[in-house]
Amino acid sequence: MSSLVSRWWDSDVGYSFRNSPTAIIAAVIALVCVVCAVFAHWVAPHNPLDLTTLELSDARLPPAWSEGGSRKYLLGTDDQGRDILSALIYGARISLVVGVASVIISVLVGVALGLIAGFKGGWIDSFLMRVCDVMLSFPAILIALLIAGVGRALFPNANESLAFGVLIIAISLTGWVQYARTVRGSTMVERGKEYVQAARVTGVSNWRIMVKHVLPNVLGPVMVLATIQVATAIITEATLSFLGVGVPPTSPSLGTLIRVGNDYLFSGEWWITIFPGVMLVLIALSVNLLGDWLRDALNPRLR
Repeated sequence: MSSLVSRWWDSDVGYSFRNSPTAIIAAVIALVCVVCAVFAHWVAPHNPLDLTTLELSDARLPPAWSEGGSRKYLLGTDDQGRDILSALIYGARISLVVGVASVIISVLVGVALGLIAGFKGGWIDSFLMRVCDVMLSFPAILIALLIAGVGRALFPNANESLAFGVLIIAISLTGWVQYARTVRGSTMVERGKEYVQAARVTGVSNWRIMVKHVLPNVLGPVMVLATIQVATAIITEATLSFLGVGVPPTSPSLGTLIRVGNDYLFSGEWWITIFPGVMLVLIALSVNLLGDWLRDALNPRLR
């Protein structure tokens, strides 16, 4: 592992990272968010999921530095007495899990279909691209909203795991199209190159050519797109949760926290919605900046 990290650090991409202050700052912010989300049980000062620890007498307390605040709750509390800081840490974990899981599913489906369409061509290519055109004709948030709403209607008493699964599928259903079109275009270029023709002459099967030879050469744009799409998936999850069809209301998702705090924004309790909004912006911005840096680092024309 150390040798792998050392080789990456000494590579062109590592050199680009070391000389990009924006990428370093974005990576630090993203790393802090990920570490806090993964180790939420140890990092968070309170457990917002444990209803027995909530005290309604502590509801809507301002941040600790404001008049009437308590050092027990650094960023204040919401309408149920939950610690905002702890809710943000747990909410970031939910958003990151949903975002990363939906992107992984989208990558697997999109790359597989794009590779087949670009390499095989013919009616398979035409059919898959028409499906992509149909999917692109609908707004992504509308399709995700429809799928999540239908899932909630069909399974009103479903447990949280099923609700998270429906949400991840709803976001993935709208995300695979961009990967399919990107990989399809790159595959059409690669399939006409000499190394593919040489592999065919030596009797290598089409499936092995696609997986062993073509796929590694088309993953560069996929990595960049996946990095940026993580931020998009997180924002989509927050939007669905804000509209009430995302994660269960008992889970402190960033979108749910913003929706709850929106009811108290104009009554003076600004911290209930401002801090979750800032957290969402930091996560999305840091991931987008890393995606922009990765795009430039992997493009030899920009070096």
